[in-house]
Amino acid sequence: MLESKRRAIIFISISLILALIAGFMFLQKVSELNNKLGGTTKVYVASEQIDSRAIIKPEDVETVDLPNKFLVEGSHIKDPKEITNKVSIVPISKGEIITKSVLKDFSGVGDPNNRLVALFANEKISFDEEVKGHDRVDIVVSHQFEGTPKTETFMSDVFVSRISENNKKKLLGVGLEVSKEDAPKLIHMQNYADSIRVLKANVGKDQPAKEAVNGEKDAEKQAAEKPAEQKTSSGKPAEKPAEQKASSEKQVEKPADKKPAEKPAGEGN
Repeated sequence: MLESKRRAIIFISISLILALIAGFMFLQKVSELNNKLGGTTKVYVASEQIDSRAIIKPEDVETVDLPNKFLVEGSHIKDPKEITNKVSIVPISKGEIITKSVLKDFSGVGDPNNRLVALFANEKISFDEEVKGHDRVDIVVSHQFEGTPKTETFMSDVFVSRISENNKKKLLGVGLEVSKEDAPKLIHMQNYADSIRVLKANVGKDQPAKEAVNGEKDAEKQAAEKPAEQKTSSGKPAEKPAEQKASSEKQVEKPADKKPAEKPAGEGN
Protein backbone atom coordinates (compact mmCIF):
# COMPACT_ATOMS: atom_id res chain seq x y z
CA MET A 1 0.00 0.00 0.00
CA LEU A 2 1.27 3.44 -0.84
CA GLU A 3 2.41 5.65 2.01
CA SER A 4 0.12 8.51 0.94
CA LYS A 5 -2.94 6.26 0.94
CA ARG A 6 -2.08 4.93 4.36
CA ARG A 7 -1.79 8.47 5.72
CA ALA A 8 -5.16 9.43 4.23
CA ILE A 9 -6.88 6.51 5.93
CA ILE A 10 -5.27 7.41 9.26
CA PHE A 11 -6.37 11.07 9.00
CA ILE A 12 -9.94 10.09 8.07
CA SER A 13 -10.13 7.69 11.01
CA ILE A 14 -8.83 10.34 13.41
CA SER A 15 -11.34 12.87 12.01
CA LEU A 16 -14.25 10.49 12.56
CA ILE A 17 -13.14 9.74 16.10
CA LEU A 18 -12.77 13.44 16.90
CA ALA A 19 -16.22 14.15 15.39
CA LEU A 20 -17.80 11.46 17.56
CA ILE A 21 -16.09 12.84 20.64
CA ALA A 22 -17.22 16.39 19.82
CA GLY A 23 -20.83 15.23 19.24
CA PHE A 24 -20.86 13.33 22.52
CA MET A 25 -19.51 16.34 24.40
CA PHE A 26 -22.09 18.63 22.75
CA LEU A 27 -25.00 16.38 23.73
CA GLN A 28 -23.65 16.10 27.23
CA LYS A 29 -23.40 19.89 27.49
CA VAL A 30 -26.96 20.36 26.18
CA SER A 31 -28.25 17.79 28.65
CA GLU A 32 -26.42 19.53 31.47
CA LEU A 33 -27.87 22.88 30.38
CA ASN A 34 -31.40 21.45 30.26
CA ASN A 35 -30.98 20.07 33.74
CA LYS A 36 -29.95 23.51 34.96
CA LEU A 37 -32.99 25.05 33.29
CA GLY A 38 -35.26 22.43 34.87
CA GLY A 39 -36.92 21.15 31.71
CA THR A 40 -39.54 22.95 29.64
CA THR A 41 -43.28 23.70 29.84
CA LYS A 42 -45.66 24.59 27.03
CA VAL A 43 -47.07 28.12 27.36
CA TYR A 44 -49.33 30.14 25.09
CA VAL A 45 -48.12 32.90 22.80
CA ALA A 46 -49.87 34.99 20.16
CA SER A 47 -49.79 33.35 16.74
CA GLU A 48 -50.81 36.67 15.19
CA GLN A 49 -51.54 40.25 16.20
CA ILE A 50 -54.26 40.40 18.89
CA ASP A 51 -56.06 43.71 19.26
CA SER A 52 -57.10 45.05 22.63
CA ARG A 53 -60.70 44.47 23.77
CA ALA A 54 -61.11 41.73 21.14
CA ILE A 55 -62.13 38.27 22.32
CA ILE A 56 -59.27 35.79 21.87
CA LYS A 57 -60.05 32.94 19.46
CA PRO A 58 -58.28 29.53 19.33
CA GLU A 59 -56.58 30.40 16.05
CA ASP A 60 -55.04 33.51 17.65
CA VAL A 61 -52.74 31.53 19.95
CA GLU A 62 -50.19 28.72 19.81
CA THR A 63 -47.86 26.95 22.26
CA VAL A 64 -44.09 27.13 22.68
CA ASP A 65 -41.68 25.39 25.06
CA LEU A 66 -40.51 27.70 27.82
CA PRO A 67 -37.70 26.63 30.20
CA ASN A 68 -39.03 26.09 33.69
CA LYS A 69 -36.31 28.36 35.04
CA PHE A 70 -38.07 31.30 33.38
CA LEU A 71 -41.61 30.08 34.08
CA VAL A 72 -43.56 32.32 36.46
CA GLU A 73 -46.34 30.45 38.23
CA GLY A 74 -49.59 32.39 38.25
CA SER A 75 -48.51 34.57 35.34
CA HIS A 76 -47.81 32.41 32.29
CA ILE A 77 -50.80 30.55 30.80
CA LYS A 78 -50.53 26.77 30.54
CA ASP A 79 -54.22 25.79 30.45
CA PRO A 80 -56.42 26.76 27.46
CA LYS A 81 -59.36 27.29 29.84
CA GLU A 82 -57.52 30.32 31.18
CA ILE A 83 -57.87 32.02 27.77
CA THR A 84 -61.48 30.99 27.03
CA ASN A 85 -63.85 33.99 26.86
CA LYS A 86 -61.03 36.41 27.65
CA VAL A 87 -59.97 39.70 26.07
CA SER A 88 -56.66 41.50 26.22
CA ILE A 89 -56.54 44.98 27.70
CA VAL A 90 -53.47 45.81 25.56
CA PRO A 91 -52.46 44.83 22.01
CA ILE A 92 -50.35 41.65 21.84
CA SER A 93 -47.77 41.26 19.07
CA LYS A 94 -47.17 38.03 17.18
CA GLY A 95 -44.95 35.64 19.13
CA GLU A 96 -45.37 37.53 22.41
CA ILE A 97 -46.04 35.42 25.50
CA ILE A 98 -49.57 35.89 26.88
CA THR A 99 -49.77 36.50 30.63
CA LYS A 100 -52.76 36.65 32.95
CA SER A 101 -52.04 40.27 33.85
CA VAL A 102 -53.17 41.47 30.40
CA LEU A 103 -56.37 39.41 30.28
CA LYS A 104 -59.84 40.07 31.64
CA ASP A 105 -63.21 38.36 31.35
CA PHE A 106 -65.31 38.98 28.27
CA SER A 107 -68.67 40.51 29.07
CA GLY A 108 -71.43 38.15 27.95
CA VAL A 109 -74.18 40.75 27.98
CA GLY A 110 -76.12 40.36 24.77
CA ASP A 111 -78.06 43.63 24.97
CA PRO A 112 -75.91 46.77 25.19
CA ASN A 113 -78.61 48.36 27.38
CA ASN A 114 -78.23 45.60 30.01
CA ARG A 115 -75.75 45.37 32.84
CA LEU A 116 -74.19 42.51 34.81
CA VAL A 117 -74.71 42.69 38.59
CA ALA A 118 -72.79 40.28 40.81
CA LEU A 119 -74.76 38.64 43.61
CA PHE A 120 -72.62 36.70 46.11
CA ALA A 121 -73.90 34.44 48.87
CA ASN A 122 -73.50 35.86 52.38
CA GLU A 123 -75.45 36.21 55.62
CA LYS A 124 -78.15 38.23 53.83
CA ILE A 125 -78.19 36.57 50.40
CA SER A 126 -78.99 32.87 50.03
CA PHE A 127 -79.70 30.51 47.13
CA ASP A 128 -82.50 27.98 47.59
CA GLU A 129 -81.32 25.72 44.73
CA GLU A 130 -78.17 25.07 42.74
CA VAL A 131 -78.05 27.60 39.92
CA LYS A 132 -76.21 27.12 36.63
CA GLY A 133 -75.26 29.50 33.86
CA HIS A 134 -78.14 30.54 31.57
CA ASP A 135 -80.74 29.67 34.23
CA ARG A 136 -83.41 32.12 35.26
CA VAL A 137 -84.14 33.13 38.83
CA ASP A 138 -86.64 35.09 40.90
CA ILE A 139 -85.43 37.47 43.60
CA VAL A 140 -87.50 37.67 46.79
CA VAL A 141 -86.61 40.38 49.31
CA SER A 142 -87.63 41.00 52.91
CA HIS A 143 -87.31 44.52 54.19
CA GLN A 144 -89.00 47.13 56.37
CA PHE A 145 -91.12 49.70 54.60
CA GLU A 146 -92.26 52.53 56.90
CA GLY A 147 -91.69 50.30 59.90
CA THR A 148 -93.79 47.41 58.53
CA PRO A 149 -92.01 44.15 57.62
CA LYS A 150 -92.69 43.18 54.04
CA THR A 151 -91.66 40.21 51.85
CA GLU A 152 -92.21 40.49 48.11
CA THR A 153 -90.94 39.31 44.76
CA PHE A 154 -88.56 42.05 43.75
CA MET A 155 -87.60 40.70 40.29
CA SER A 156 -88.86 37.77 38.22
CA ASP A 157 -87.31 35.73 35.43
CA VAL A 158 -83.82 37.25 35.72
CA PHE A 159 -81.19 35.76 33.38
CA VAL A 160 -78.08 34.21 34.99
CA SER A 161 -75.19 35.18 32.72
CA ARG A 162 -72.43 33.39 34.66
CA ILE A 163 -71.73 31.71 37.97
CA SER A 164 -68.81 31.70 40.39
CA GLU A 165 -67.69 28.46 42.10
CA ASN A 166 -64.86 27.41 44.37
CA ASN A 167 -62.52 24.46 43.82
CA LYS A 168 -65.14 22.10 45.28
CA LYS A 169 -67.76 23.29 42.76
CA LYS A 170 -69.72 25.07 45.49
CA LEU A 171 -71.72 28.06 44.29
CA LEU A 172 -70.30 31.35 45.53
CA GLY A 173 -72.35 33.80 43.52
CA VAL A 174 -73.96 34.64 40.20
CA GLY A 175 -73.81 37.38 37.61
CA LEU A 176 -77.33 38.58 36.79
CA GLU A 177 -78.15 40.38 33.56
CA VAL A 178 -80.61 43.18 34.22
CA SER A 179 -81.61 46.35 32.44
CA LYS A 180 -79.65 49.55 32.98
CA GLU A 181 -82.60 51.00 34.91
CA ASP A 182 -83.00 47.97 37.20
CA ALA A 183 -79.30 47.65 38.06
CA PRO A 184 -79.29 50.48 40.68
CA LYS A 185 -82.47 49.04 42.24
CA LEU A 186 -80.92 45.61 42.61
CA ILE A 187 -77.73 47.06 44.09
CA HIS A 188 -79.81 49.12 46.52
CA MET A 189 -81.59 45.96 47.70
CA GLN A 190 -78.22 44.22 48.11
CA ASN A 191 -77.05 47.00 50.41
CA TYR A 192 -80.19 47.74 52.44
CA ALA A 193 -82.60 44.77 52.29
CA ASP A 194 -82.81 42.61 55.43
CA SER A 195 -82.82 39.36 53.45
CA ILE A 196 -82.59 38.31 49.79
CA ARG A 197 -83.59 34.83 48.58
CA VAL A 198 -82.69 33.70 45.06
CA LEU A 199 -85.19 31.16 43.74
CA LYS A 200 -84.57 29.11 40.61
CA ALA A 201 -87.39 29.81 38.14
CA ASN A 202 -88.71 26.89 36.06
CA VAL A 203 -89.84 29.09 33.22
CA GLY A 204 -91.45 27.28 30.32
CA LYS A 205 -92.13 23.92 32.00
CA ASP A 206 -95.88 24.50 32.17
CA GLN A 207 -96.09 25.74 28.63
CA PRO A 208 -96.30 22.32 26.90
CA ALA A 209 -99.16 21.30 29.21
CA LYS A 210 -101.10 24.45 28.36
CA GLU A 211 -100.51 23.93 24.68
CA ALA A 212 -101.76 20.33 25.01
CA VAL A 213 -104.96 21.47 26.71
CA ASN A 214 -105.52 24.13 24.09
CA GLY A 215 -104.86 21.56 21.37
CA GLU A 216 -107.47 19.19 22.84
CA LYS A 217 -110.01 22.00 23.03
CA ASP A 218 -109.34 22.94 19.42
CA ALA A 219 -109.71 19.30 18.37
CA GLU A 220 -113.05 19.02 20.19
CA LYS A 221 -114.23 22.24 18.65
CA GLN A 222 -113.26 21.09 15.17
CA ALA A 223 -114.97 17.74 15.75
CA ALA A 224 -118.17 19.51 16.85
CA GLU A 225 -118.16 21.86 13.88
CA LYS A 226 -117.25 19.20 11.31
CA PRO A 227 -120.81 17.83 10.69
CA ALA A 228 -122.16 21.33 10.22
CA GLU A 229 -119.43 22.14 7.72
CA GLN A 230 -119.80 19.07 5.49
CA LYS A 231 -120.06 20.06 1.88
CA THR A 232 -120.75 18.38 -1.42
CA SER A 233 -118.16 18.01 -4.13
CA SER A 234 -119.51 21.21 -5.76
CA GLY A 235 -118.82 23.15 -2.57
CA LYS A 236 -122.53 23.53 -1.54
CA PRO A 237 -123.89 22.28 1.79
CA ALA A 238 -125.29 18.76 1.62
CA GLU A 239 -129.14 18.57 1.45
CA LYS A 240 -129.43 15.04 2.84
CA PRO A 241 -129.98 16.13 6.44
CA ALA A 242 -132.89 18.35 5.32
CA GLU A 243 -134.56 15.47 3.43
CA GLN A 244 -134.19 13.17 6.41
CA LYS A 245 -135.79 15.82 8.60
CA ALA A 246 -138.80 16.12 6.25
CA SER A 247 -139.29 12.35 6.14
CA SER A 248 -139.16 12.15 9.92
CA GLU A 249 -141.82 14.87 10.18
CA LYS A 250 -144.09 12.86 7.88
CA GLN A 251 -143.64 9.77 10.00
CA VAL A 252 -144.64 11.73 13.10
CA GLU A 253 -147.74 13.18 11.42
CA LYS A 254 -149.00 9.82 10.03
CA PRO A 255 -150.10 8.29 13.37
CA ALA A 256 -151.76 11.58 14.32
CA ASP A 257 -153.95 11.43 11.16
CA LYS A 258 -155.07 7.87 11.82
CA LYS A 259 -155.90 8.37 15.51
CA PRO A 260 -159.04 10.56 15.08
CA ALA A 261 -160.44 8.09 12.49
CA GLU A 262 -160.12 5.09 14.79
CA LYS A 263 -161.61 6.80 17.87
CA PRO A 264 -165.21 7.26 16.51
CA ALA A 265 -165.18 3.63 15.38
CA GLY A 266 -164.54 2.52 18.94
CA GLU A 267 -167.40 4.67 20.34
CA GLY A 268 -169.86 3.17 17.83
CA ASN A 269 -169.22 -0.36 19.10
